[in-house]
Amino acid sequence: MPLPQPVVIYPPDEDGGRRIRLDGTILGRAFSVQDVAKFMQEAGLQSFDEVDVVRSSLIEWRGGGPDACTH
Repeated sequence: MPLPQPVVIYPPDEDGGRRIRLDGTILGRAFSVQDVAKFMQEAGLQSFDEVDVVRSSLIEWRGGGPDACTH
């Protein structure tokens, strides 16, 4: 199922977590690319994995890309 809008991943906070937003709703905080993949799966893209997270045009990275994940 295609997502209606890009997923926005915000810059890391003081704890290293990055807020994940889809369609105006904060889904949670991710500390790794694996966490982002899990949020994407929960949003309806069950086959999404870490490689998809790094390459996907569905994800708008703010404050650094996937390499800025600290854990």
